Amino acid sequence: MRAIARALKRSPNSISEELKRNSVRGEYDPKKAYHRARVRRRRAKFQGKKIVAHDALRTFVEKKLKEGRSPESIAGRVTGHEKDLPRISADSIERFIKSVHGRKIEARRNSLKKRKQRRRRRTRTTALADRTFIDTRPKIIERRQRVGDAEADFIVSGKSGKGYVLTVADRKIRTAFLEKVFPVSIVRMEKAFLKIKQRYPEMRTVTTDNDLLFVHHKRLEKLLNVKIYFCHPYHSWEKGTIENVNGEVRKDIPKRSNLSVYTPRFLRTIEDKLNNRYMQCLRFATPQEMLDRHRKRKKPPVERWKEKQRVS
Repeated sequence: MRAIARALKRSPNSISEELKRNSVRGEYDPKKAYHRARVRRRRAKFQGKKIVAHDALRTFVEKKLKEGRSPESIAGRVTGHEKDLPRISADSIERFIKSVHGRKIEARRNSLKKRKQRRRRRTRTTALADRTFIDTRPKIIERRQRVGDAEADFIVSGKSGKGYVLTVADRKIRTAFLEKVFPVSIVRMEKAFLKIKQRYPEMRTVTTDNDLLFVHHKRLEKLLNVKIYFCHPYHSWEKGTIENVNGEVRKDIPKRSNLSVYTPRFLRTIEDKLNNRYMQCLRFATPQEMLDRHRKRKKPPVERWKEKQRVS
């Protein structure tokens, strides 16, 4: 045993303990020892037992993890909104993932993390005339105090691909909207904005970067009846909300993709996924829930009364 311990760089006591715990009828078989250890670990109380013991909670946690939600957001949602489920902490969900019960989920999460990050190429920008920079943006927009102040950006195809995806997100309630721009042109971009405006009539202002498609931004302001503010060149952190949304979109649309092949139906699926995230900044409500609450409050009292009568 001492010779084995030296070869494995372990304590002799560890080798002795292993032989005592996992020997069968006085003989040590490595396959049987592995099986005994695995069964013992599966039955261990600290291995996410609270989640495993509650079927509804386990189903909920596994479903949301497969959707790509974080343990923190799931725990916050269960604690604040799901009254039928027992409270759970983010640490308990992490232990469940690392246990034998959640190994498949852990493997999937690790594969997403291993995606290589490619350094972003800076494109040459031309100064746009008559821009209004965010320095003059009202404080109510800076503080995220009202619905309708949006941020916008483009997701671009790879070298061999064609097409853009226009992404728009509300700064306060984080509701996101996606539209494909193909073929890429100023007119197509304006039509994409108008489609989003129809689904998001609350839009009052747009904060965006200095893309050449906004060369006629004054005309776009009139089309949308909004005010457009521009970030400073190469200051992407000045529109952090939409950058976060783009990061989530990239989980389903990897970099170097050909965006022209993605259908509007697929983009709606991603949009629904974005708008049904549990977000800590919204007290673990979803952006869609916040938008629905806002629209319900804005309805005239008569319409709200009629709607209540129809439900009852």
